[in-house]
This record gives sequence, structure tokens and C-alpha cells, in this order.
Amino acid sequence: MRRIALVIGIVAVALAGFYFVRNPERATLDDAARRGAPGRFVRLSDGVTHYDIAGPDTGRTILLVHGFSVPYYIWDSTTAALAGAGYRVVRYDEYGRGLSDRPNVAYGADLYDRQIGELLDSLKITDRIDLAGVSMGGSVTGVYAGRHPKRVRSLVLVDPVAGTAGPGPAMFGWPLIGSYLWQTLAVPTMASGQASDFIEPSRFPDWADRYRVQMRYRGFGRALNSSRQTRVGMMMDSVYERVAKNAVPVMLVWGTADKTVPFSMSDGVRRAIPAAEFHPIEGAAHLPILEKAQLTDSLILAFLAKQPR
Repeated sequence: MRRIALVIGIVAVALAGFYFVRNPERATLDDAARRGAPGRFVRLSDGVTHYDIAGPDTGRTILLVHGFSVPYYIWDSTTAALAGAGYRVVRYDEYGRGLSDRPNVAYGADLYDRQIGELLDSLKITDRIDLAGVSMGGSVTGVYAGRHPKRVRSLVLVDPVAGTAGPGPAMFGWPLIGSYLWQTLAVPTMASGQASDFIEPSRFPDWADRYRVQMRYRGFGRALNSSRQTRVGMMMDSVYERVAKNAVPVMLVWGTADKTVPFSMSDGVRRAIPAAEFHPIEGAAHLPILEKAQLTDSLILAFLAKQPR
């Protein structure tokens, strides 16, 4: 029994040491951590949300929603173009990402939907808004547009998630040990893994370092794992079909070299939203808003100009 206890103790110490070495989360995200950070902060019902506003206060509001894990800076180029054209551009970090809180809740459609609604209410935005979502932001904005069509003027989808979300590696969903494996095996690789979103990642040399900033705060990995699990079985075709049923004008932009959400999946989105204005972007992978910024910005501006105020 003593030998068994010794072995168990050694294994426990080894696992704890491995967790400490591999887990990048070392700090608590609080007011002190946010002090001096760019952007603004507002406390909503589920926690503090980090957001930014650019452009004139009198401009038409467009809300930009990022994807699975890269915070709102993913929209830097688009924000500058839209604000320069006179739009009031609002972008924010979803819960669990960037400098927004990491509440211990289920990171599903209801949470993201509530965050958008409460953020708009806090900013006293009552007019219809234009929406844009990239990657998983396509799911978030699609759900919001489907549920609240009277608040949405138009929707721009950039390489959005599509089809039916699969379970991914089963081990990350195992009771108790699943979160340990996620935090020690998956999370530490996420910053470097973002390079796969580009055809030429060398054009964005600081991308991984910018991403690592959010990884230092506790709750980041837990939030992402919850997002991954709550999406399992979510049928995006039905989400986009509801957008079409509500007659929300849609523009769909997709990088033809996308490996994250393959270009072939655009067929399903187009079937769900037959009236969508479609623009395949040659020479871009998952983020045409960055790799082909000038082209995609011009397409977005042209689409928005068609929507009556």
C-alpha cells in the first residue's frame, strides 16, 4: 500500500508540475490588469466587456464581431476604413477573449446574443445596425440577426463557420481529465496555430505575440473549451436560413484558400441564403479582411452603401 501511495504521489506531483509548466494562464484579469489598455470597458450582466468605438458619433453604426479566439483587433484594418468613410464602428471582445471577463458559464449562443444586446443598450444605440462577423463571429451575428431582425439593417459574413459543428477530439470532453488535457495540450499551441489562417503568415510577424497577451489571464482556456463543446451539433444552415427568412440583406466574403473553414463550405451558406451577395477572394485564406484588406474593405463599403438608412 505504501508503494502504491508513493506511485500515486509521484504521478500527482508530475501532473501538477506539467500543468504548471504548460498552462500559460498566470494572472487574474481585473481593473489593475486593464489599466492603461486601449479601448473602453463596460460592466454588463455577465461581466466586464472590452470594446472600442471609432468614427463620428453621427455615423451609421456597424458592429464588428470577431471569431473563435482572436480578439477585436482582428478588425483593425476594416475599422480604419469604415470609420474613415463616416461610419460609427463598434467592436468588442467576446466573453473569455481579449480583455473581456471570463465568467464561469456556458459559452453558447445565448451568452453571445445577450452580450451584443446589452452592449448596444449600454451605448444607447436604438437605430438598426449593420453587423459583420468573421469565422465564428458568423455564427454569433447570424443568431443575433435571426433573433432580432428589427435591430439589424444588414449582415456581412466573412469566412463564417458553416455546416454542422463536429465534436472534435473526444478526449477534451472527458470528465475531469478533459479540461486538464485541453489546458496542457491544446491551449499552449493556440498562438502559433493562428498562422494557418494566412497564406503568407510572414506578412504578420507580430500576430502570435499579440494573441499571447490574452492567454496570460485565467479562464481563457476554459472559455474556449466551453465554446467548442456548446457548438457541437449546432446546425449553421438553420441559423442562416432564419436570416434569409427575415429578409436581412447579406454579403458573403470568402477566401478561396481558406483551410480553417474550407471555401467549399460556402456552397452551404449560399444555399441557406440564396439572395446573399457573394464575393470569393483569390489570394486569401481564412482572413481576407487582412490579407486582401483593400479589396474586402471596398466590397464592404459598397455593400453598406446599398442599404438604406
